[in-house]
Amino acid sequence: MSNPMAVARSSFLASLAGVVALFNNSVNAAGFYFPEVGTPSSLGTGGVSNTVNIYGADAVWTNPAGMTALEEDRIFAGLQVLAPKIEFSSSVADKGGKDGGNSGETALIPSFFYAKKFSERLYAGFSITVPIGGGVDYGDDFVGRYETISAYLEGIALSPSIGYEVNDAFSVGAGISFVYTLFEQDIAINPELAPTINGEDGKLKIEDADDWGYQPFIGATYKLSDQILIGLVYRAEMEVDLEGDVKYENLGEHTSLVDKVDVAWDNPQTLEAGLSYKFNQLKTLFFNAGWQDWSAFSNNELAFVGAGVAVLERNWKDTWHAGVGFSHLEEREGYSLGLSYESSPVDDEDRTFDLPVDDLYRLSASYSWNSLHKFDYSIGASLMVFGDTKIDNTVQGVRVKGDFDDNYLLFLGATMRYVF
Repeated sequence: MSNPMAVARSSFLASLAGVVALFNNSVNAAGFYFPEVGTPSSLGTGGVSNTVNIYGADAVWTNPAGMTALEEDRIFAGLQVLAPKIEFSSSVADKGGKDGGNSGETALIPSFFYAKKFSERLYAGFSITVPIGGGVDYGDDFVGRYETISAYLEGIALSPSIGYEVNDAFSVGAGISFVYTLFEQDIAINPELAPTINGEDGKLKIEDADDWGYQPFIGATYKLSDQILIGLVYRAEMEVDLEGDVKYENLGEHTSLVDKVDVAWDNPQTLEAGLSYKFNQLKTLFFNAGWQDWSAFSNNELAFVGAGVAVLERNWKDTWHAGVGFSHLEEREGYSLGLSYESSPVDDEDRTFDLPVDDLYRLSASYSWNSLHKFDYSIGASLMVFGDTKIDNTVQGVRVKGDFDDNYLLFLGATMRYVF
């Protein structure tokens, strides 16, 4: 004779596993790398100057080889405000709902950099950055709720590094980022696929999925002449394997049988090259180009304890980017400008609501001034505008089609520098 509780448990797990398989590519809102790290040259040029940064303490993270050009110990501290506008407009919505309004979530992003000179050739430093992240909240009645109601990713990196001057022209550096990652997501459950209490939508919530990971990086700078400097930075792939809680709404008494989930993906390796040309002591022109291995991120794994494993294929591809920047720095004040482009990691047919990215155009500017003997201050902004960002997805048997009329991110930042 069968055990009623065992039958109920088996039925629930089967339903949950079936829904998981139908989530398609909705799980895991891993964000994108932020090249702006909250310092005047980085924010003002949209990250274009990062690989040839020999001017500030933020070199400990952007390219540790650049530390060797500093004459004094330095501290940078900054705070950025990320203000996104992400608005979807639907043309097909099988189960009705609203378009979600501005689903972008405003966030504060701190940064800290310290570089110390130990000898004529050796520097070491430490940084705190937020190199990756993102968040959307469309609301419970969103047309695409069966794929994503809300999704948040936060990553903070603690990064020690060293830089060594091999000779007057060539320097090398290396470091490692210890990255804490936190991920959360809410997804509506179609009552036609899994029994609910009142016949209306259920909800599955992934909460407090977190873990620590690490990402090594190396860099080099080479001085071709008094005017020309080239830089190179490589960051290795980072495995992300998060464990979090699973909670439910309107899905019945047996949901307590599955209360843990593992979410796994790989943050991509990156390679970036840069060049700076110094017209004179005041004016410098920057160029950069790079590659990011987003195809490594494409396979996401979702494992509900007791309900099997789903491997989700996003069909993401590698990206490339290029940019140009300019800085004019006088003794008391200065400004920077930047313009860059980054290709889309995903085609229209594979794009998802948790990470609605496309081709990216970035325009940046900053202004800095000295008000006290050893203090510098700066303010800056970086506007990132995405392309058409079209979506046509069928998830849990429900089709939603449309595009994002407005899809952009605005960074506003302020920094303070202290020279010992």
